[in-house]
Amino acid sequence: MNALVHHIEVQTNKAPEFIDITDRVASIVRDSTVRDGCVVVFSRHTTAALKINENEPQLIKDMEAFLERLASKDGHYYHNDFSLRVGGPTEDECPNGHAHCQHLLLGASETVPIIGGILALGSWQRIFLVELDRARPREVVVQVLGA
Repeated sequence: MNALVHHIEVQTNKAPEFIDITDRVASIVRDSTVRDGCVVVFSRHTTAALKINENEPQLIKDMEAFLERLASKDGHYYHNDFSLRVGGPTEDECPNGHAHCQHLLLGASETVPIIGGILALGSWQRIFLVELDRARPREVVVQVLGA
């Protein structure tokens, strides 16, 4: 069994933003020695999620609107009241309670089978990093497991 770890750096531009990282993950899998196994794709952030879905522009607009309806940026969040926060905010922190709540719906990782050295995604499935907070650098861990 082989276990290989790679990191993908992504610069986001806005929130919400669905960034298709499928080709980058597929390239890592192709370059590995793994023929059969799986790849775990993991976001190292609590306000940037990973999700598999379809990369169709109108659907992406629908998903952005769905997230806004469920956890609006303009909603009330105790997390955004820095006077209540234990330890206070970090120097570059902004009110982002909505992003944490949206992340609850999406999650931090996806696992995709590898069969014959390629991702076993369906015809329309793509892997997205979903920025929920604001434009900034993000890191995705890609772990390829198998033989």
